[in-house]
Amino acid sequence: MRGGQPLLSKIRIVERTGSTNSDLLARTDAVEGDWLVALAQDAGRGRHNRHWQSLDGNFFGSTLVQLRPGDPEAPSLALVAGLALIEAVEHAAPAAPLSLKWPNDLMRGDAKLAGILLERSGDRVVAGFGVNMAVQPEVEGRKTASLSDLCNLTPQAFAPLLAGSFARLLGAWRMAEPSALAKAWEAKAHPVGTPLTVHSGPDERTSGIFDGLEQDGAMRLCLADGKVEIVRVGDVSLG
Repeated sequence: MRGGQPLLSKIRIVERTGSTNSDLLARTDAVEGDWLVALAQDAGRGRHNRHWQSLDGNFFGSTLVQLRPGDPEAPSLALVAGLALIEAVEHAAPAAPLSLKWPNDLMRGDAKLAGILLERSGDRVVAGFGVNMAVQPEVEGRKTASLSDLCNLTPQAFAPLLAGSFARLLGAWRMAEPSALAKAWEAKAHPVGTPLTVHSGPDERTSGIFDGLEQDGAMRLCLADGKVEIVRVGDVSLG
């Protein structure tokens, strides 16, 4: 229920914490659907334990998924997270030119607007979201963007939008055909045929063109010789 009391009652907002992901994973009483949102975050992180700049006015929040017998493969939760994020931001800022970039970025044009970090402990998965609502961080070698010129939405107001989208898409993840969310994600991403470079290590790069997703969320990269490589881990740059 978007904006309804049952959903709002599962969103906990705190003034400050280290990491919403770490806090939620550490809570033994947390159940699926719980959200933790921090107005300030001192130890936010991105993929590969990179530092995440948590600037005032931006959104930092995490939610918990409890894996069940018969659920799709856990890595495909990245599709749920990406689709929920772009849906919520489109609701908040309809004029923003948004797209998803594999594996975990939301782009505004060619600049990063938001990121996602999924972490698993046993049969529990936490999905964390960082969205530049008010200000974009300065990141060397990367363009960044915020929503400050398009909307004046607070993290407190954005939280139920994202929670509602995530709950609906989590249900679809469990009920739909395995390939359905991959196709929905592709429809919100850079087009098939987009040139990409995959960075799988400090000096490891593979270039090719985007060839869509596997149903578990892995990316297909078409190489210059026509072979298709299945990419499950790595950072991606456009072009």
